Amino acid sequence: MNNRVRNLTTEILSDNWYTLRKVTFEWQKKNGEWQKQSREAYDRGNGATILLYNNATKTVILTNQFRIPTYVNGNETGMLIEACAGLLDKDDAENCIKRETEEETGYKISQVKKVFESYMSPGSVTEILHFFVAEYTKEQKVNEGGGVTDEEDIEVLELDFTKALQMMENGEIKDGKTIMLLQYAQIHQLVSYN
Repeated sequence: MNNRVRNLTTEILSDNWYTLRKVTFEWQKKNGEWQKQSREAYDRGNGATILLYNNATKTVILTNQFRIPTYVNGNETGMLIEACAGLLDKDDAENCIKRETEEETGYKISQVKKVFESYMSPGSVTEILHFFVAEYTKEQKVNEGGGVTDEEDIEVLELDFTKALQMMENGEIKDGKTIMLLQYAQIHQLVSYN
């Protein structure tokens, strides 16, 4: 526990899609003074994401889907190219990402490697995201992907790794988790290119 935090109280502001809480607390500043603060924290649960890559074909699997928050923030189409991801719900991160990979991309993978975990927007969202990579082959394709719920309308993209890096650099790929995974793949030379 952090002894610089005291008198913490929470109030639920919304429990519709996920939970939005108002958190009021006192924070002890460096000079010893206690300061009352109030913040809102959005709790949507923790998640997992994965970059599927194929070194033989020099490709990666990404998804393309509509994201309303990007649309209301200026993304004209609302479409976002991103790595496969999902909420853990009651699953552990590894089983979650294997399930999500099959549902979203159509690839059934058995071997994944966890590479790191990260808070993606710690100023307002409680989520920790677990990052994975896995090599895929054409033989692992068991269905068309696209998601399993009526709300999911996911396009599966198989992109040349070099093209994916260019799309990241020119702003076609703007999703933070996807950028982090593509950079991880580039740094660790998961896909040889050039």
